Amino acid sequence: MAGKRKLEHFAEMKTFPHAFEPELDEVFRTDYHMKGNWRKKFFKNENPLVVEFGCGKGEYSVGMGRKFPNKNFIGVDIKGARMWRGAKTAQEEDLNNIAFLRTRIEFIEACFAENEVDEIWITFPDPQMKDRREKKRLTGPLFIERYRKFLKPNGIIHLKTDSDFFYEFSVEECERNGYEVLFKTANLYKEGIQNFDTDFQETLSIKTHYEQIFTEKGHSIHYLRFKPHVR
Repeated sequence: MAGKRKLEHFAEMKTFPHAFEPELDEVFRTDYHMKGNWRKKFFKNENPLVVEFGCGKGEYSVGMGRKFPNKNFIGVDIKGARMWRGAKTAQEEDLNNIAFLRTRIEFIEACFAENEVDEIWITFPDPQMKDRREKKRLTGPLFIERYRKFLKPNGIIHLKTDSDFFYEFSVEECERNGYEVLFKTANLYKEGIQNFDTDFQETLSIKTHYEQIFTEKGHSIHYLRFKPHVR
């Protein structure tokens, strides 16, 4: 039954005008046709572009899209069956400032052009704790260098995680790879969130499916805010 629902979700995703699923040959050693064109061809405005990597069910992208109608949001993940939920919600609520992109983040440079992205969110990624998986960590040197290529000067990256290991690793990688740590806290809701204005507190309080599970288990939520040093 679950398998049938997954197939139905995949099929429905293909009907959503705001869901993009490039084939491998559209992003492997070439550029996807939407690269540099997200505002012009899809959103049809010049509003800031915010990208969420590892968006899962899209709770963050949808939550921010509701709150900030004058910004554009793209949720990126490879798990299409999960992403369907966010895409479906955006359709049901007629949120025309949200899109979803199903691709491996390894190919993300093929999807976004230089200075195209204003802000990045990384929400509860797999920490990839085994040494042999280090290259897949979304704040590791391979990815953190990719972000610099399409993030605007002074563009902000936000990380939320419940993993002590991943949080500490990310702080170290920022410092090692020429990023400025603007704010960090190992316990966002206890000691960090009050440092921001009401609007941003509400943004930080959006909870993904996994964050809800982690907080119910009593895990502390870590938050890291950083940006590239301007060269």
